[in-house]
Amino acid sequence: GKTIEIRNTDAEGRLILSDALSYTEATYKPEVIIDLATLTGACVVALGYYTAGLFGNDSELQEKLLQAGFESYDRVWKMPFFEEYQDAMEGDISDLKNMSVKGKGGEAGSITAAVFLSKFIEKAKWAHVDIAGTAYIIEEQDYLCKYATGSGVRLLCYYFMNDN
Repeated sequence: GKTIEIRNTDAEGRLILSDALSYTEATYKPEVIIDLATLTGACVVALGYYTAGLFGNDSELQEKLLQAGFESYDRVWKMPFFEEYQDAMEGDISDLKNMSVKGKGGEAGSITAAVFLSKFIEKAKWAHVDIAGTAYIIEEQDYLCKYATGSGVRLLCYYFMNDN
């Protein structure tokens, strides 16, 4: 396994999710893994409350999810995975660190959290949807009741109905 340097104890969700991703891929060997999580407040800062962040290792899978998001109005937006973000997650005393520092990707918290997760995917096509901003609203909207929104449900339904 990988060693992880804990830089922030409040970034524990990604540790649990990384275990789940690694276990799922090793045990079930799926071709595709899609995870949804209210992983980072940074995604709210980047995209607000109407769009979830989309990350992944396969452009075709991401395009299908983008299309499903637009069709279902459960919208996602593709976020970058540049090399600098990959480097930002390398540990100083370990393989990885669970959070990068300011000046080295730390300001891009939703991106570096997804990069961290990507390190636990070996072969599967993978997408991560950060629903931190879209999972809960405090005022009713045209098509959503207030409080829990079910963010991601319509997205995945449209994806599965249209994926051949």
